[in-house]
Amino acid sequence: MKKDSFAIPLDVRAFAQAAGTRLAQDTLQKYERLMEESQGQGGDSAVNWSAQGEMRPVPGGAAEIWLHLQADAHVPVTCQRCLQPVDVPLVVDRSFRFVADEETAAQLDEEAEEEVLALDPEFDLASLIEDELLMEMPLVPRHEVCPTEVKLEAVDEDFDTAMAEKPKPFAALAQLKGGKPH
Repeated sequence: MKKDSFAIPLDVRAFAQAAGTRLAQDTLQKYERLMEESQGQGGDSAVNWSAQGEMRPVPGGAAEIWLHLQADAHVPVTCQRCLQPVDVPLVVDRSFRFVADEETAAQLDEEAEEEVLALDPEFDLASLIEDELLMEMPLVPRHEVCPTEVKLEAVDEDFDTAMAEKPKPFAALAQLKGGKPH
C-alpha cells in the first residue's frame, strides 16, 4: 500500500480484539490517487466507509485477526465513448485476514479465497480504502446511455466528397504514359 499525506492509522490487532467499528464520510480530495483518476474533478464528492474488526476462533489454534471493509464513492471520470463526464459508482464489501508477516501473507494469499494481508504496526486504513476503490474502477468508463449522440463510424461524407473532387496525381502520370485517366 502506498503511504499518502492523508492517513488513518490503525492497530489492526487491537482493533480486532476490541471488535472495533469505525465509520466515516470523507471527501474524494483526501484520496490523492482517486483524484488523479478523476483528473481533479469532484473533490467534494463523498467517500463513505466503515471498518469492523473481529477475532475469529480457529479450532485447535490461535484466533485469526479479520477486518471487514465497506466503502462507496462516486468518482467523476471521462466516458470513453462520448468523452463527456460520467460519475462512476464504486462499491467495496470485502474481508481481510491478517497474518504475522509478508512472506506468510504471500504464501496464503495464493491458496486462500479471502484476501490475506500482513500485520503492520503502522497500518494505514486510508490506503486500503483507496486501493480497494481503485480496483473497482472500470477499465473503460462509460455511460450506460451517452447524453449526446456518439458518432460510431469513421465515414465522413464531406471528406469523401472532398477526396473525389481532389485531382489525382497518378492520373496525370497515367495519361502521360498513354493509359486511361482515373
